[in-house]
Amino acid sequence: MEVEQGPTFDSLGLSAGVLEAVKALGYETPSAIQAATIPTLLQGRDVVGLAQTGTGKTAAFALPVLSNLDVYQNAPQALVLAPTRELALQVCEAFERYASNLDGVRILPVYGGQGYGPQLTALRRGVHVVVGTPGRIMDHLEKGTLDLSQLRFLVLDEADEMLNMGFAEDVETILADTPEDKQVALFSATMPAQIRRLSKKYLRDAEEISVKAKTQTAANITQRYLMVSYPQKVDALTRILEVENFEGMIVFTRTKSETESLAEKLRARGFAATAINGDIAQVQREKTVNQLKDGSLDILVATDVAARGLDVERISHVVNYDLPTDVEAYVHRIGRTGRAGRTGDAISFVTPRERWLLRAIEKHTKAQPVQMQLPSVDEVNATRLSRFDDGITAALQEGEKIEFFRDVVRHYVEEHDVPEVDVAAALAAVLHGEEPLLLEPEPEKPAYEERRGRRDDRGERGSGERRETSRSRGNGQPLATYKIQVGKRHRVEPRQIVGAIANEGGLRRADFGNISIRNDFSLVELPADLAPETWKALESTRISGKLIELSEDSGGGPVRRSGGRFDRSQGSRRGAPEAGDRPRKPRQKRKFD
Repeated sequence: MEVEQGPTFDSLGLSAGVLEAVKALGYETPSAIQAATIPTLLQGRDVVGLAQTGTGKTAAFALPVLSNLDVYQNAPQALVLAPTRELALQVCEAFERYASNLDGVRILPVYGGQGYGPQLTALRRGVHVVVGTPGRIMDHLEKGTLDLSQLRFLVLDEADEMLNMGFAEDVETILADTPEDKQVALFSATMPAQIRRLSKKYLRDAEEISVKAKTQTAANITQRYLMVSYPQKVDALTRILEVENFEGMIVFTRTKSETESLAEKLRARGFAATAINGDIAQVQREKTVNQLKDGSLDILVATDVAARGLDVERISHVVNYDLPTDVEAYVHRIGRTGRAGRTGDAISFVTPRERWLLRAIEKHTKAQPVQMQLPSVDEVNATRLSRFDDGITAALQEGEKIEFFRDVVRHYVEEHDVPEVDVAAALAAVLHGEEPLLLEPEPEKPAYEERRGRRDDRGERGSGERRETSRSRGNGQPLATYKIQVGKRHRVEPRQIVGAIANEGGLRRADFGNISIRNDFSLVELPADLAPETWKALESTRISGKLIELSEDSGGGPVRRSGGRFDRSQGSRRGAPEAGDRPRKPRQKRKFD
């Protein structure tokens, strides 16, 4: 069925505690997917939701799950599978916000790259909702540390993306290892044949709900993005603030604590910035907004909720310091600029692991944000000198005040026999303080061979000598060959290898070269200079339940290529398990109602 608009949250049948949390967050009317899905799930029906990223589907499944939790049952009652750790964390944070008025509800994120210790401790203590990536969920199932025997609700979020990343068999194994009477909600942006087959096999009499997101952005807003790692964000924002010609600006972060810390860092760098979030009292909020309007405040660091309804014509720029996972939130954010027919600028910081979010925004807003480069040291220094000149020009126009200081300087020159230009330079130095006026040139990065030599001298990469490769990606990035301990007999395919290593190691698909699948192992071409954090993250990565044990390949011949990007002739297609492949114990049926 097609749904365009829904009723109020009060009429959907949510529990009192959940409804109270929703209202406290400032939500007034449900989105189309929420209006259609929430009552259906509360009735106990399975759901297939065809909805783009950004239509509000997290609340569509989280709110009914929370409304039906039994807090006295410590075994997991709900499992949410997400394709990436970033999405898993976002879903977990959403659950926590919606459960803020529910006593005793425990929600656990489970994903690769995080230590097992905290996860095992939480699971032993008991959790109600588990949100995780398929690979790490499979690890816990294999170890026997995750009990899904009392599961009542299972959600597949971004199912098409999950299957595209090679998690098809893991997802089916998890589905087959859960109670038959569980309630299932499957959300996908598209409905390819594989998703259709999955829904027919594992969902019972599912209602299909389709919505279309209204995600058009204004034509008078210039949209740009900057590829940046998380630790570089503050410095990147500082350079942008120095170079961009802006009047007022809103900088959006994901959390309330981040608004406070970022605003403090900006003030320390000399910018007029303050934070606004859900904890700010209404009186203070109004005072802050008025300061932004009258120009006594230039930068507002805000969360989505705090910026709702904010309409200040002076806002010329919006910066997505943290990229939202909700496309509608992106549209609402950048809509804070370009008001009253004026033009506006929107700049988004995108980390390498958030490329999929950028693609979703481009696809569903029908806009193409332009990639920008980090302002260089020369550009920042040119801007600083220009502003210094402007300050002198403005001061020279202050008549009587300048005349007084002319007499002071003239007296000093006559008494000390010092050139006037030297006195002016000394006064400028005193006024500017200890902070240098100009940025220092950036140090040159050592060549790749030099960096590798240093690392080899320290012995950081283990005992195997790296096999040299002359291959490189199109951007000139050198590649080396690595070995992983999964192969044909483990029934792996190249897409599974790419999905697991990219997701757990924070790599992009463009970072992969050739892949050759042998009987007991596989050879994979990856960036020759893998970061230490990538090695650490991949230590616990599994494919088909087996540790990959990534190591540098010290021999074994070159990776063969056969026309395509990967040598598929070396691998066999992994078949999906049939219902009887994995025996399951009979379980007492439970209803999610």
